[in-house]
Amino acid sequence: QVQLVESGGGLVQAGGSLRLSCAASGRTFNNYAMAWFRQAPGKEREFVAVISTSGSSTAYAPSVKGRFTISRDNAKKTVYLEMHSLKPEDTGVYYCAANLVAGTSSRKYDYWGQGTQVTVSS
Repeated sequence: QVQLVESGGGLVQAGGSLRLSCAASGRTFNNYAMAWFRQAPGKEREFVAVISTSGSSTAYAPSVKGRFTISRDNAKKTVYLEMHSLKPEDTGVYYCAANLVAGTSSRKYDYWGQGTQVTVSS
């Protein structure tokens, strides 16, 4: 069992930056791949980034590659999403997710946080 709580969302102007955090609980945190997804109004939840259990490998959606960075601190049981050069189309609710097997489909993940709102104004 893993419980996740996101924080760090807010309102930012286009071109700005935010860092999201996801605090996890559970004794097996270091065995879980961690991912970020987002959902804009009227759209499906989409993959943003994923990081392996050790943090050695990462993958990003093409829309955020080069602008976002996912990282994790297993000692703190926390995963981060550092976002730069934000665009209005980045607006949405951002969710962190955990699964024993990494993937890019939201349907693959067993554990989810409640989300944090990110709004990018033009």
